Amino acid sequence: MKTHPHSHVPKGTTPDVSLSKVLGQNEQVKELVEEAAEDLSALNTDLRKKLAASTPPAAVKNAIKKSEEAEDKVLEAAEKLTVINEDLETEVHELHALQQKFAATLDQAELSRHAALHDVLTGLPNRALFYDRLEHGIEQAKRHGWTLAVLFVDLDGFKKINDSYGHDAGDSVLKTIADRLKENARADDTVSRHGGDEFLYLLMGSGDVVDIAAIASNIVKVIQASCAIIVHGVTIRVRIGASIGISIFPQDGSTAAALVKTADEAMYKAKRGKSGFVFASTASA
Repeated sequence: MKTHPHSHVPKGTTPDVSLSKVLGQNEQVKELVEEAAEDLSALNTDLRKKLAASTPPAAVKNAIKKSEEAEDKVLEAAEKLTVINEDLETEVHELHALQQKFAATLDQAELSRHAALHDVLTGLPNRALFYDRLEHGIEQAKRHGWTLAVLFVDLDGFKKINDSYGHDAGDSVLKTIADRLKENARADDTVSRHGGDEFLYLLMGSGDVVDIAAIASNIVKVIQASCAIIVHGVTIRVRIGASIGISIFPQDGSTAAALVKTADEAMYKAKRGKSGFVFASTASA
């Protein structure tokens, strides 16, 4: 039995749940029909026994005949209900399997999409997703007259950890720093791993330079806290620093590429001067 593709499904139910409910109702009807057939059969048998010794009137014979025909129809209805219920049960199983397959496909698609837009090691948005959000942020800033800032974050002393303790230790530090940056980001901000030991930070509605400076100072402080790494089964605590270059829309760039470039240039000035962070406007002065 095939269900119509536009059959009504009650709100809040799935098709397999709806079909299962119908199947249960049909099973109850089938039981009632079978009980009716048994009652008719018993009644007809009793009537035949009682009338066997006598010659019943034609009207009585006719009534018995109709009762037997009714019994046959009820039995036939019970058989048809059995076939219908078997088809319904098959459809319920097939639909359930299809829904599971569809859900698995959606899960896989979501995993693939997430993998394409996030860094494998840290789970942060990758460069592609960051640029997408930055470009969207620029359009929003243009439309509403907002400001936004891009922070280019580079870790100081990270190479020494890799060289001294190995890349596994370095990866552990990167994941720790990524978690800290994510935990300290505001709801509308985006923290991204740009590559290697570099991170990009998008501040939406960033306010004035005093607010931005406070955020940059906090990021430096968060990164400078010691990180625990395990080397040959021994826990070691290491510290690294950070240099941050800051560009602000629109004065330091009107495109995503320009903002990242000027922030990158400011970061190198911060690194040379060991100043923690530098604004692009100051770096170019």
